[in-house]
Amino acid sequence: MILQNRKPCSFPEWQSTSKEQIAASVAKPRYLEELECHLRKELQSLDLTKGKVQELRLQPYREVFEFFMEEFRTYKPLLASIKNEYELTIAHLKEKIRSLESVNVILATASDQYTRQVLALQEQEKIEITELKKDRIYLLKLIDKMREEKCSLETQVSKMRKTVAAEYLRYLSECDARKLLLIDLNEMYRQKEEMKLATTVLEHEGKGEDSVKVTLALKMARQDLTKAQVELNTLKANYGDVVPRRDFETQEQKNHELSEKMQILQKDFEELQEEYDTMLEIHKQVSEERDQFYNDFLDVQRSSTPRPYWGKCAEVIPGGVERWQTLSKGKTSDQLVDVLLEDLGAALLREKDTFVALGRSEKVPVFLRCDGMVRNKKLTKKEVVAILREIWKEKMTIDLQKGRRTSLSEFFLNFFQRRYGDAIAFDWTYTIFENIKLFRTNETMSLFYRILIGNLDEGVYHSHLQQLTSLLRELSIVDSSNTGQLTSEQFSVALKSAFPSKTEEQIQELTESAGYKLENPEDLVMYKLLFLEDEEGKTEPLIAKLKKQYNNDKKSYLRELRAELGTLEEVRPDDLRAAFVILDPGLAEHILDTYISLAFQTSKDQLDPAGSVPLETVMQRLKAGDIKRQGIPVQTEPKHTIPIAEESEVT
Repeated sequence: MILQNRKPCSFPEWQSTSKEQIAASVAKPRYLEELECHLRKELQSLDLTKGKVQELRLQPYREVFEFFMEEFRTYKPLLASIKNEYELTIAHLKEKIRSLESVNVILATASDQYTRQVLALQEQEKIEITELKKDRIYLLKLIDKMREEKCSLETQVSKMRKTVAAEYLRYLSECDARKLLLIDLNEMYRQKEEMKLATTVLEHEGKGEDSVKVTLALKMARQDLTKAQVELNTLKANYGDVVPRRDFETQEQKNHELSEKMQILQKDFEELQEEYDTMLEIHKQVSEERDQFYNDFLDVQRSSTPRPYWGKCAEVIPGGVERWQTLSKGKTSDQLVDVLLEDLGAALLREKDTFVALGRSEKVPVFLRCDGMVRNKKLTKKEVVAILREIWKEKMTIDLQKGRRTSLSEFFLNFFQRRYGDAIAFDWTYTIFENIKLFRTNETMSLFYRILIGNLDEGVYHSHLQQLTSLLRELSIVDSSNTGQLTSEQFSVALKSAFPSKTEEQIQELTESAGYKLENPEDLVMYKLLFLEDEEGKTEPLIAKLKKQYNNDKKSYLRELRAELGTLEEVRPDDLRAAFVILDPGLAEHILDTYISLAFQTSKDQLDPAGSVPLETVMQRLKAGDIKRQGIPVQTEPKHTIPIAEESEVT
């Protein structure tokens, strides 16, 4: 299409005419209409089903821009330089995108490789844990067997002691009897020899030998006989009970082995005695706690009021019995009170046509700072949740463009000012604020309200989003065939990859909340449906369980931190830093600086090392922030802990 050259409206006439007059009296220039018509036709003729749709749409705009430059030759150099700069920028961005595509491929390959390595390590750890459990069972059986052997050996030793004592007494009696017999035998032998000698002397006398010589020989023979007899008796008395050396060494070796076994059994017995004493002490403490809890239960039972009959509320609540059963299902008495207050408050809120403004005082939040009366937009719960989602979406986009996180209270007002103007922006802020202040049980409203009034850091909201994004990414990786379904084992593997710091019990809780049952491990679940949220902001049980675990881990972390700080009443930055490092060695330096800046409400550069803040203030500020453990928990010695005030669950 060839565009005819036409002159635009003259500059002095356009300059001297207001915008309203131009819109009312002057129509569009003919050349502008032809350009717009040409652009629409070109855009309609494009085939947007092919690749590179944005480049195809850009080409008609380039042609129109060139026609415009050719028509207005006075501005052509400036417009041409602008076009060149945009073309250079687009070319530079295309080149950068091409370079980043190769990096994405490398990152995807590395991610898959490391995921496989992590899975392999986890399988190896499971095998090692199984082997260790088997070894433990074997050792326990061995200990029981050794205990039985110890009892048997003790019984045998006792019997052997009694037997040895009886044998010793018997040997003593036999020794004394032997000595008496030896004395009698020697006496009889002496008498026999004397008789022989006397007979011999008589024979010699008969033969005429020398009697003196014979008498002397007899005397010497008697002396030798007496000496030999004494030595024989001494040897028999001293060595009569002696056993052979070989038997002695055998018995000595057996005694040594039994002594070693006895020492080992004695050591095992002492360890068992210590364990028994420990268990006895624990049992004593548990018994005392049980008695204390029972007394507390009796006190509460005496002082508690009768449980109310909540069925009466069905007659008052709009919707009757069916709506009340839906609202009260699975809720405690405290939660039912909140439900009643919300329902009654919503009815009163719908009856109001206006709100009284709080004025322009500095104490009033910026999004409520106005005078006079503001209108009530009378929004439903679904409409409020939809608006809050739009606010979060637009705020994250603007924060990403600016490179920093802006205040939610200021952005809350600016959002309605940009959309509806300054005149009625406060009608929307007051209406939204009154609704989210009323519906405390709604997760979306409650979280937005606490962040808006400053009771909770915005990082908690982004931390929840990051958790869900990480989990969905890991589930998609495990679902390699992209069927949208996973078994319980695959789901558990994805959970461990997404949350490596969670315990086995927490992983099991998340698996059960997703709808998997232990008796049917092969059941398939559509995991993408677990991330859905209804129009009123109600989430699935898996998301609620993730948030509950986040809150419990945060409370436990802060409780351990407070115990680590001990009895300090005033906390300095160095004290808090040392406590964090001891409690969580895996904490990165920049995250540690963020936690300390949050606790002392100042930046890292303006932090005063000598300044101190009360401990309660520090704990309240940390409780409002996105505080979570970065490393593996370290087992420390138990200390005197001061319980932290319970925090309402973050939605």
